[in-house]
Amino acid sequence: MGVTTLRLHDGMFQANRRLLVRNGELSATAFRYASGVAGLEIDNGVGRIVLLPFQGQQIWDAEFLNRRLTMETWFDQPLPTRDYLATYGAFFLHCGGTAMGNPGPEDDHPLHGELPNMPYEIAELHFGSDEMGDWVELTGIGRERRAFSHHFEMRPRLRLRAGATEIEVSFDVENKAGSVLPFFYLGHINFRPVGGARIVDSLTDDRCQIVLRKPDLLDDTPAEIRAWHEALAADPSLHRRIGHAERVEPEMVMTLRPPAGADGWAEAQQQHPDGSADFVRHRPDELPFSIRWITRSSDRQAIGFSLPASAPPDGRNAGLTNGQAIMIAPRATFGARMRFGCKGAQ
Repeated sequence: MGVTTLRLHDGMFQANRRLLVRNGELSATAFRYASGVAGLEIDNGVGRIVLLPFQGQQIWDAEFLNRRLTMETWFDQPLPTRDYLATYGAFFLHCGGTAMGNPGPEDDHPLHGELPNMPYEIAELHFGSDEMGDWVELTGIGRERRAFSHHFEMRPRLRLRAGATEIEVSFDVENKAGSVLPFFYLGHINFRPVGGARIVDSLTDDRCQIVLRKPDLLDDTPAEIRAWHEALAADPSLHRRIGHAERVEPEMVMTLRPPAGADGWAEAQQQHPDGSADFVRHRPDELPFSIRWITRSSDRQAIGFSLPASAPPDGRNAGLTNGQAIMIAPRATFGARMRFGCKGAQ
């Protein structure tokens, strides 16, 4: 089947919403947030996603089957900055580049590297169809260049099919420099926790399969928060039960090594009490780690029950020391795939 391409440019995005394309159940509408960030809403008949085509090619928001999937924060719109914590609320972000995760004592890189809010010089919408029906895909090119250091090109692809509640994401990164590029990646997928839900995957909760990061608790940490973290350290399986009003401060971070299923994919779910579920699937042969992240307070509600990753989120130096960087040769590429979304009640 043929593919129709629409090159996006900044002038398409105004305060007033503008329908760009309609193809059956699929539609693409351009608008601009009050902050000045360009937004692109894709509707597929059963839900919608809001993309930032020129800022990280993020999914800022996602809603399917009349339910918002995106984590809660106090940011009601994206802001035009590369500072990770200064525009914090997206449903999905590409993270990494020359580093990923929290900078360690010997690191000088920004939180989660260069990718999350990377500016994109080229952004395109592709419309097509295959044996599974109609689809629309956002793609583009973002470049990261630093003299005497590194030069790479990020080319993500985000596909949504008509009537589907699954988002298909992939990317290729090319090392454009003449020296080897140590590369790190994490797909930050930020769902909203559902009270009474349970996290389900193919792992057991023994310490051979999970590594729980010990949080830094201050002397004045409230007793209920201290008790939650202490209970989890004694029995890691407790994190699988999502409470209705529990506080998880500071954040909970686990590093997992999920095995691939017979089809080569690993899957994790947040199974809701009504029988519906959120899910993430990725290929461990491409991204061998899965990071599990929970933060819950009066200001934010977020659960990343499976963040596909190339390494634990401990910063550049730790990744290099532990041999966990992806070493991309000059002019070579690295890529990975993931799928995530929700399922209705059975």
